[in-house]
Amino acid sequence: MRPAVPTEQLWQWTHAERRRLLGLLEQLPEQDWQAPSLCTGWEVRHVAAHVASSPATRPAAVVRALLRGRGSFNRALYLEGLRLGSRPPAAILDELRRYDGARTRPFVTTRWDPLVDILVHSQDIAVPLGLSHPMPTAPAAAAAAHVWAAPFPFRARRRLRGFRLSATDAQWSAGSGRAVRGPIAALLLLLTGRSALLSQLEGEGAQTLVRRQLRPPGSRPTGVHHERPGTNPYRADGPDPDHHVGP
Repeated sequence: MRPAVPTEQLWQWTHAERRRLLGLLEQLPEQDWQAPSLCTGWEVRHVAAHVASSPATRPAAVVRALLRGRGSFNRALYLEGLRLGSRPPAAILDELRRYDGARTRPFVTTRWDPLVDILVHSQDIAVPLGLSHPMPTAPAAAAAAHVWAAPFPFRARRRLRGFRLSATDAQWSAGSGRAVRGPIAALLLLLTGRSALLSQLEGEGAQTLVRRQLRPPGSRPTGVHHERPGTNPYRADGPDPDHHVGP
């Protein structure tokens, strides 16, 4: 069940995190914009462009993106991210500044998605660059509750069936089965299909997830999602339907 968080609070959290990401991006040297992100197939500039463009996305643009993606939501996001991320970093930063405080979102999304989007994508940028960008616990716990409850796009309850997830720094838990304990930031990344912070999790269930992550491609067990080296969840020839990297 999603927590009863007022829409006003969701927007306040979202805007605060967008401003924090802007501050981080403004400090990046140019070469870091071309560094790989946690989103397979996307560099930092593609993730930043995806976040920056979200408030400006209109229904017609969503339809065009879906047509380019041949009806696949993941493929459409991937191709649109590549297109938007081809711009210079300065243009992406300008877009983030221009829509500071905006409360618009793509019509296919819920009121929760802007918060999930900025929390997770900020880590998609910061973690592979080795930058500290702490995730605030209250917004992260609320976002985790939403992701767990929502059947699309992350399918977290299905992928993590058989695990009991518990945050050690926030009031949040979900599921039943083998224990997975750790910071809410690491759990939110796990819920949204990222394995980058698995090392921060502990418990019998966490050990199981690590072992599954280390299995070679082709031996993936059913019932849990993990990233696989060399695969692209947004690849143009047809993304993995269980691997969704961003709202």
